[in-house]
Amino acid sequence: MTESYMKKLSSPLLDAITDKDPMVQEQVCSALCSLGEVRPVEMLHACEEYLRQHDKLAHPYRAAVLRAMERVLSSRASELDKDTASTIILLACSEMTKMKDLVGDWQQAASGVLVAVGRQFISKVMEELLRRLQPGALPHCAVLHTLASLSVANAFGVVPFLPSVLSSLLPVLGMAKQDTVRMAFCSALQRFSEGALEYLANLDRAPDPTVRKDAFATDIFSAYDVLFHHWLQSREAKLRLAVVEALGPMSHLLPSERLEEQLPKLLPGILALYKKHSETFYVSKSLGQILEAAVSVGSRTLDTQLDALLAALHSQICVPVESSSPLVMSNQKEVLRCFTVLACNSPDRLLAFLLPRLDSSNERTRVGTLQVVRHVINSAAAQMEDKKPFILSSMRLPLLDTNSKVKRAVVQVISAMAHHGYLEQPGGEAMIEYIVQQCALPPEQEPEKPGPGSEDPKADSVRAISVRTLYLVSTTVDRMNHVLWPYLLQFLTPVRFTGALTPLCRSLMHLAQKRQEAGADTFLIQYDTHASLPSPYAVTARLLVVSSSPYLGDGRGVAALRLLSVLHPNIHPLLGQHWETTVPLLLGYLDEHTEETLPQEEWEKRLLMNFLYKCIGTTLGAASSKEVVRKHLQELLEMARYQEEAEREGLACCFGICAISHLEDTLAQLEDFVRSEVFRKSIGILNIFKDRSETEVEKVKSALILCYGHVAARAPRELVLAKVESDILRNIFQHFNTKVLGVKVETKDPALKLCLIQSVCMISHAICSSTQAGSFHFSRKAELVAQMMEFIRAEPLDSLRTPIRKKAMLTCTYLVSVEPALDKQAWANVIHGCLHSVMALLPEPKGEDGGCKESLYLDTLHALEDLLTSLLQQNMTPQGLQIMIEHLSPWIKSPRGHERARALGVSAHLLRYFLEHLHVSALVPFHNLGLLVGLFSPRCADLWPATRQEAMDCVHSLLYLQLGYEGFSRDYRDDVVERLLSLKDGLAHPDPAILFHTCHSVGQIIARRLPPDQLISLLLTMFEGLGDPDQNCSRAATVMINCLLQERGGALQEKVPEIMSMLRSKLQEAQGEHVLPAAQHSVYLLATQHCAAVVSSLLGSPLPLDSHTCMLWRALAAEPRLATQVLGLLLEMMSRDVPFKESRAFLLGRTPDRVATLLPLSATCALFEVMSTPAVGPAVLELYPQLFVALLLRVSCTVGVQLPRNLQAQERRGASPALATRNLEPCSSAVDTLRAVLLRSGSEAVAQRMDQEGGWELLRTSAGHEEGATRLARAMAEHAGPRLPLVLKELAYTQSSAYEVQRVTTTAFLAELLNSNVANDLMLLDSLLESLAARQKDTCTSVRRLVLRGLANLASGSPDKVRAHGPQLLTAMIGGLDDGDNPHSPVALEAMVGLARLLDLMEAWDLRSGLLHMAIRIRPFFDSEKMEFRTASIRLFGHLNKVCHGDCEDVFLDQVMGGLAPLLLHLQDPQAAVASACRFALLMCGPNLACEELSAAFQRHLQEGRALHFGEFLNTTCKHLASPQMHHFPDLLGRLLSTCLFYFKSSWEDVRAAAPLFTGFLVLHAEPRQQPQVELDQLISALQILLKDPAPEVRTRAAEALGRLVKLA
Repeated sequence: MTESYMKKLSSPLLDAITDKDPMVQEQVCSALCSLGEVRPVEMLHACEEYLRQHDKLAHPYRAAVLRAMERVLSSRASELDKDTASTIILLACSEMTKMKDLVGDWQQAASGVLVAVGRQFISKVMEELLRRLQPGALPHCAVLHTLASLSVANAFGVVPFLPSVLSSLLPVLGMAKQDTVRMAFCSALQRFSEGALEYLANLDRAPDPTVRKDAFATDIFSAYDVLFHHWLQSREAKLRLAVVEALGPMSHLLPSERLEEQLPKLLPGILALYKKHSETFYVSKSLGQILEAAVSVGSRTLDTQLDALLAALHSQICVPVESSSPLVMSNQKEVLRCFTVLACNSPDRLLAFLLPRLDSSNERTRVGTLQVVRHVINSAAAQMEDKKPFILSSMRLPLLDTNSKVKRAVVQVISAMAHHGYLEQPGGEAMIEYIVQQCALPPEQEPEKPGPGSEDPKADSVRAISVRTLYLVSTTVDRMNHVLWPYLLQFLTPVRFTGALTPLCRSLMHLAQKRQEAGADTFLIQYDTHASLPSPYAVTARLLVVSSSPYLGDGRGVAALRLLSVLHPNIHPLLGQHWETTVPLLLGYLDEHTEETLPQEEWEKRLLMNFLYKCIGTTLGAASSKEVVRKHLQELLEMARYQEEAEREGLACCFGICAISHLEDTLAQLEDFVRSEVFRKSIGILNIFKDRSETEVEKVKSALILCYGHVAARAPRELVLAKVESDILRNIFQHFNTKVLGVKVETKDPALKLCLIQSVCMISHAICSSTQAGSFHFSRKAELVAQMMEFIRAEPLDSLRTPIRKKAMLTCTYLVSVEPALDKQAWANVIHGCLHSVMALLPEPKGEDGGCKESLYLDTLHALEDLLTSLLQQNMTPQGLQIMIEHLSPWIKSPRGHERARALGVSAHLLRYFLEHLHVSALVPFHNLGLLVGLFSPRCADLWPATRQEAMDCVHSLLYLQLGYEGFSRDYRDDVVERLLSLKDGLAHPDPAILFHTCHSVGQIIARRLPPDQLISLLLTMFEGLGDPDQNCSRAATVMINCLLQERGGALQEKVPEIMSMLRSKLQEAQGEHVLPAAQHSVYLLATQHCAAVVSSLLGSPLPLDSHTCMLWRALAAEPRLATQVLGLLLEMMSRDVPFKESRAFLLGRTPDRVATLLPLSATCALFEVMSTPAVGPAVLELYPQLFVALLLRVSCTVGVQLPRNLQAQERRGASPALATRNLEPCSSAVDTLRAVLLRSGSEAVAQRMDQEGGWELLRTSAGHEEGATRLARAMAEHAGPRLPLVLKELAYTQSSAYEVQRVTTTAFLAELLNSNVANDLMLLDSLLESLAARQKDTCTSVRRLVLRGLANLASGSPDKVRAHGPQLLTAMIGGLDDGDNPHSPVALEAMVGLARLLDLMEAWDLRSGLLHMAIRIRPFFDSEKMEFRTASIRLFGHLNKVCHGDCEDVFLDQVMGGLAPLLLHLQDPQAAVASACRFALLMCGPNLACEELSAAFQRHLQEGRALHFGEFLNTTCKHLASPQMHHFPDLLGRLLSTCLFYFKSSWEDVRAAAPLFTGFLVLHAEPRQQPQVELDQLISALQILLKDPAPEVRTRAAEALGRLVKLA
């Protein structure tokens, strides 16, 4: 390429550098870089010349050009000649220094160019930069920055020049007055020093290994003098920080004597900056470097400055750290680094400074000191080795500190000590004890305030840190094993360490396991040498006691048990085998529970197995001396801890066991205790329990009441009966504060109530279980029952908190069986009160108290069942059972599900009991069977599954009761009734269909086993069930009613009027729609004799039809013969009148409104209702062709037709609830009816297909009606083919219809039939083709278009017939291409689509004559504005190529080459369908291009569904287009580029952007032989215009293409 062409390429790119879009500007730079990659020298010269000639170009754009140059130089600097390098260096220096003021991005870009060149030509760059350092004049800031950057980028190249640089800079340092200039000097000196230090540290790789620090020392000191003595005093904070940053590395280059000389001033000067700056990171970093330099030269000055250094650094470490500020955190690290330097240099003085400050009164001072101590312990371990005792002794005061932050710091120090062997020294035990003490802190004593960066304050608490530290030290620091074991054992037993038991046990367990692994000798504890350790028995007792509350203290029970399991050899050698089996069981029990669900008593029983009171009671029972018995009983009463429930229970149990042998003495001792001074004072004002409240005194009474109950329960029955009323109950009620036997004293203590109930229950049970119970008259029975009911009624209904209900009902259960019997009112009160107390309980929310409340609820429910069973036992007759069910009936019908479930469960229990204990002495009727079955059977469909199961059990029991009353034995099993049990699985299924089918089966069984006299009462009861609030039960009632009518209707002939009257009234009252379908069958029974009269009257019903009219229409269709007559009448009515009438237009030029006529509309609506009944199927099949065609034409001629005005007004007002909700709109009603015909005729698949494809909705609209008819025909052909001949015969009469819309509908229907092979299979092909051919000249465009579609459908419907009709089809299609003069003719579009379908199936000979004509005719459509035309034409072009595979004439091949570029570019078409068509067309063109690689590339990239990376594909395509295989197209490149130039003006942005991209790739891969075809000037001019395109993407691609034109060299 000549230099002029390089300028032509670079000039537009450089002009475009001013583009406002960042993406375009970046691509322009990339294009310039692309030029530079090939011709770096020319590109750099072009940029240099452009910048030189455009002196006024804004600095952001100058910076962009310079950045492009820098990118080229970064990889191509080695290719530059010296002259070019010099030119670039001069340009960059000029650009960098043109403005005296700082312009960041511009000067930085120029500096970047110099740095890039400097990597290869450092001497020239340094020479030019040194030239800019004029003696006596301040250098430009950018020069300084460049020198600094070069020092980092090429230290080995710059350092040899440093003496010269410094000699030029140092004389003018004093002239720098501006802070920005001074800061530039500081940055440069910092980088120079860092570069020199790098050079000196790597002399083995340096170009001059003789260089020494002395070469820079003098100059650096001179610079240091200015920076430190003058600039550091500046008021500008940024400058001071820049000076400090420079002084750090400079200090390493100062001469040793000078550094020593300056330290007395330097260190105080640096330290003083701490007071002047809030962010001190740079100060601390520099100070650390200075200290390292001072230590490296062995400075003695540090000793004199040490106190000041330590004080300043210490104050820095004591500054509160905000974790959100990274500089503050970094400063802390740098300060600690300084302490490390000082600790290694002066450890004694450092500790002498730090340790006394542990006693400071300031919290931050103490915390900061501890942080430093921890740091030096870790970082200066060797220097601190002999200081361990001193440090340990100094930690005594911090151990006493109560501040939480100090405690955290102390724990961290102890952790560091543990890792470095401090805790092995004398005094280390105190540190360990401190950690344990912190682990024992209760959480509530730590009012931690979360810091700003702390998400979880508890994680940083003293206790949490201590727990983690103890665990880590125990498990990870091996040297601590012998320190902690067995020392930690001594912390297990003291109470003050209770809070630390969990971490202690875990740590000890790990230590013990390590010892076991090491060997038995190291594990066994020598207690004689460890006198401070607790005994093994103390440890065992302690761990067992804390395990009794296993979830306290982070689950210390589990930890304690695991430790016990490991410690067994140290407790007793024989415990191992027992504990290996017991402890895992205990741990497993804890895993099965939570703190809320663990039964404490059961756990303690499992854990301790110790019942002291039982032992005492048994011992006293065996004693023979009454004095000994009474003495010890008295002692027990006096010494018992009554406030503890377990103690009271144990005391009562003891008295009960003792009473087995000593009843008289036990009762006497209880009375003596009550009369004693001890008891009287205990309930008086001056009592000996002065620290007890009134509640605690009632605990004493509770224990005494409980003692009497246990005495009655345990003592011999024959002795107890005589004592019950005279001694036991009298004393019990004397202690209980309530109104009994005339004594009124009230109590509010629930425990006292519970003890009374429990004792009375024990007494009642003792009476019942006595052999003399039958002759015992319990005179206080009624009062006790009343008292129990009062307790039950007082319980709250919102929750079940106590077992009072359960125990009171259990007491009543025993009492009701004792003489005398309760009167009827009391009997009813007991049932009502107990039912209300349990049934009305609110269900407990899940997750609250878990299994405990569930267990209490189940026990309470069982107690209720036992009580009701006991009451039922008093009257085991149908009447007695009826009374019980009447009490339960309100709960059975409750709207609340949990109440129904409970009531049905209790009912099932009672019925089972009644059946199991049934004794029939004579055959008597079970007169209330119908009522009971009617109550329970609908509940088989209850919303609650448990209720359904219980209802089934109730029905099962009732039917067996009936069999029992009929004389069958109790063990008789009836096959019909037993089927109920097999149906229970169906009730568990949530599917309503299965559920109600099961209910139907239940109804059948009931119908077969119910006596005739009970049937009407059952039906009437079920009719009442229709209004059940549970909709499921109401539905079940309807199912069972229909079943009963079906099974037993013959027996109800005289009752039909009564039944129908009830049905009609319920039909009016029914709230749910589910009642109506069930009632239809009954209505049908009445209407079968009145068909003719009903039809004539129903057609006169007003529209819209109300729900009852709809029901009657459906009932009429239940019988096929009758349905056929009805359908015939309705078809006649629908065709008797015109479908619509046109109303006069009020406005001139307005289309008249079409209004539906009433009679056809009513007949259509009636037809729909008739079709709604499945039984109408046979009648529909008989009249199928007439119904289908009539309704299809009805649909077509009612599209857009309006309702009459009166019906429109009704629809606007809204239909009443009693009216049907169907849409009355004429077309919609016809569509709905047509769909119903298909469903009822067995063509459900047709209707479903239309549903899935949205065909019905399309039929209703003017825009979609044609597509709807097409989809209907498709569905008919697929699913109802055998019915088509008769349908077509009916349609033949509509070809000459006066209604255009009917002609369009029928043509669309016929056209789609040809899309299926059914036309050929049924020998309908010829007749269909004739019908369509007759409509080719129809005046309606839509009809002509649909004719072409139908002819094309032959390709998919009967492809084997296409060749036979080829000429006829081709003539019709080509004629369609030329239809009219409209450039967007829908007929032409249909012809292109049709040809694409037919071409592959036609004879090649038939096609040859028209191939070129078709290709030329469709080519203009490639760039049509309409997507459909672009898609169809391009896809047809692909099919034309497919036809010519292997036999492509040159004249057609020329069309292929002409279409190649448009196809490639339209891959970026904004419409996906066009892009897809282009993929197909290119795939078809590939074989005709005679390039296998290109065809393979098309196959690889253009498969449908595969993501296309357009740039990659275009690159590959252009590479193959330029290959030698395409030599038979010598002018290909020129033609493609010419076409691309045309698309530079495309209206689609994406296509317009693709054209320059295509151009760039074509040029990139062009062969030298093809270059003459390229009109480079024209191409550059066109791309230059594109660089000004409004679309950024187009400008980007144009810039990219220009960058690729460099290939044309």
